[in-house]
Amino acid sequence: MEQYLQQSTTIDWGHPQILAKAEALRCLSGARSGTARNCFEFVRDEILHSGDHQAGPVTCRASEVLQAGTGFCFGKSHLLAALLRANGLHAGLCYQRLLIGEESGRFCLHGLNAVFLPAYGWYRVDPRGNKTGIACEFVPPQERLAYTPSQTGEQDLPEIYADPLPQVIEALEAHDTVVDLESCLPDV
Repeated sequence: MEQYLQQSTTIDWGHPQILAKAEALRCLSGARSGTARNCFEFVRDEILHSGDHQAGPVTCRASEVLQAGTGFCFGKSHLLAALLRANGLHAGLCYQRLLIGEESGRFCLHGLNAVFLPAYGWYRVDPRGNKTGIACEFVPPQERLAYTPSQTGEQDLPEIYADPLPQVIEALEAHDTVVDLESCLPDV
């Protein structure tokens, strides 16, 4: 379980701004689930989804996402993992494989998180941000994720990763604009 508390280049929870924001989001009662909810709702509601808002820059490291106030699902999941870990909560990264468009036949990964809550075990949350047709919520033990894989070839990847997948990091670091990244989203 210790790997889900570790700091890395991408999940840089020791960054002063991450630590300050994590402390501000800590539940005053000390409830772990309250802290997890506060962190989730902050990332979901206050950090723009780059694709939805066509807002740049393309961000990867948690501290970059916080500073820019924007990120794709991957960047937002990196920030949520960092905020949770900075509060001593075990947090991992999860992925779904989704069809981008039926006519294109292209698939891409979608990034989300899992947080370990003692009363429920691992609980997946999706901080991508709400919009018409998408309502991500924090209501353990029920998952309220942005997407439910249902098309042929779509799937929930069952692993909980301590670090982002290499192809996710490569895609985020290789593209400077939202449009460029959207044309080359990573897949498994």
